Amino acid sequence: MSRALLRSVLELRTPITRLPPSFLLPIRTAGARCLHQTSQIVDPVQQPEASLPPQPQASSPKQTTSSIAEAASNISSSQPTQPAKLHPSVRQLLPILAAQPGRYITIHIHGKPYLVTEGDSVRLPFKMPGVTPGDVLRLNRATNLGSRDYTLQGSPYVDERLFECRAVVIGTEAEPMRTIVKKKRRCRRKKTVHSKHRFTILRISELKVCDVNGLD
Repeated sequence: MSRALLRSVLELRTPITRLPPSFLLPIRTAGARCLHQTSQIVDPVQQPEASLPPQPQASSPKQTTSSIAEAASNISSSQPTQPAKLHPSVRQLLPILAAQPGRYITIHIHGKPYLVTEGDSVRLPFKMPGVTPGDVLRLNRATNLGSRDYTLQGSPYVDERLFECRAVVIGTEAEPMRTIVKKKRRCRRKKTVHSKHRFTILRISELKVCDVNGLD
C-alpha cells in the first residue's frame, strides 16, 4: 500500500480536532467586560454653606454715564471760566480800528460765513426757526473784524467782548414754485415733485467796536 493511501485512511479514522478560523471566533475584550460592571453610586455629602457678605450690585452703563455727566456739569458750574486776557497789540490797535470808518465783519450764522457792513441785507439760504419779523439778533460769532487799514483775525473766532453786531429780522421770502419730473430710462413710471423754498431776510442794524479800557 502506498504511503499516500495509508495517510488518507488514517485521517478518516482519527476525529477532526481542527479549530475554525480565527475571524470566526467570538471576540471578548476588556471593554465588553466593563459593560457588565456597575460602578458604586455614592451620594455627595452636603456641607453647610458659609455665609457670604452681600456684594454690591453692578451699576448699569447708563447709570455710570449719567453720573459722569452730572459730575462734569457740577464741576463746570462750580468753576466759572475766566475770560482770556487780551494781547497788548490788541489793546493798542483796536482804538485805531474803531476810529476808522467803513468797518466790516465776517459773521457766521449756522456755520456759514457772511461778509457784511452796517446797513447790509442778508438773505439766508434757509428759513430760520423760532424768529418773527422785528426780532433783534445778537451775532456774536465772527472770524474777521477790520477796516481799511487794520484787520483783527480770530483764532478761530474773535472775542465777542470786542464788538457788538446786531441784526433785525425783516421777514421771509419764498421762491416761485418749482416742478420737477423724475423719470428713469426704460421705465414708464414718473414722479412729479413740487418744491418751494423759503428764506429769512436779515438787516445789519449795528456794528460797533467796544472800548478795551473797561475790559480786564
